[in-house]
Amino acid sequence: MVISVHAFPWDVLDDDGIVDRFAQTGADAVTLAVSYHSTRAATPLHPSRRFVDARHAALYRPVREQAWAGRRLVPQAPDWTGTADAAGEAAAVLRAAGIPVNAWIVLAHDTRLGLLNPDLTVLNCFGERYPYALCPAQAEVREHCVTLAGEALRDLPVDGVSLESCGQMGVAHIGCHEKTDGAYSPLVQRVLSICCCTACTAAWAARGLDPDQVVAALCEAVRTETQLPEQTAAALLAARQEATATMLGEVLAEVRRHAPVAPVTLHGHPDSWAAGPSPGLAPQVLPLVDRVLVPCWPTDPATADLVSALAGRVIVDAYVTVLPPAQPDRLSTHVARLREAGATRLSLYHLGLASAAHQPLLAALTKEFRS
Repeated sequence: MVISVHAFPWDVLDDDGIVDRFAQTGADAVTLAVSYHSTRAATPLHPSRRFVDARHAALYRPVREQAWAGRRLVPQAPDWTGTADAAGEAAAVLRAAGIPVNAWIVLAHDTRLGLLNPDLTVLNCFGERYPYALCPAQAEVREHCVTLAGEALRDLPVDGVSLESCGQMGVAHIGCHEKTDGAYSPLVQRVLSICCCTACTAAWAARGLDPDQVVAALCEAVRTETQLPEQTAAALLAARQEATATMLGEVLAEVRRHAPVAPVTLHGHPDSWAAGPSPGLAPQVLPLVDRVLVPCWPTDPATADLVSALAGRVIVDAYVTVLPPAQPDRLSTHVARLREAGATRLSLYHLGLASAAHQPLLAALTKEFRS
């Protein structure tokens, strides 16, 4: 029963109390963000600040010109950490205290790069771009993610690697004062998450589909809230899975070049059509990774079904938050239910975001999972 807690580099730097707070959780390791999307993060227990405004996605390692020369997709260094190697320095602090560190790498989720290069983003059937979502069917996106993973891990000793958004981001995107919740049914959200960019439509054509007819069918499915024809849906899903598996394979080769013995965890979802930071898992990707991190934030009983759907096929790491939407009085039961469903690892969110009131929950859930 291995347990980790997530953290950002700024949670660790300039905070002499972070090691003690980690120890109080009873966890085994810290999963540290090394590349991450834009966020405004609370730092309720940091001695010198209360917020970090990470205005754009960033690589928290040195952004080396020679690694990115000639590329359109180049990550931007953060100007809010005070150092060019925030993740490297934070990892060194943790490792000096004897704390194992897993590198948390966000791959295809970058609004800044999407706005600068819209042709490489997900395009829905109505011709609308999702700038936060780089499409893995695009060769430039895959090349970017490979280099990003390599640069994140270059000269960084780690005990594990956790890959987020290694696949297609979809219509749901929490941020930018989101005003889309509840507007579309799950069926419509699924259809609006199907990418219609040039690389994806070329993949459809290679499978014998007429891209114009498919786009028209997708629009009609949205308007009428009806299912796509089974054969069409199967071909579209297969094309998406092939692109995702290709990107994962290329990223893993680079990851293992830099961290050959570090186990790799993939953020994933048992629903093949799921899109987002934990994309739907294709059967061909399970043998490629050491474990799968399954999103288990809602505390209702149905969440355990996500774990049981994968238990026995791969090592399942249950991803649980002590923050909303979790209901604190249900968390202990929730974690026990996930363990019983087959989760043998637990990842807790979030060491830096948790307030003094939430910190005891981290320790309580660690104890519950091990009981």
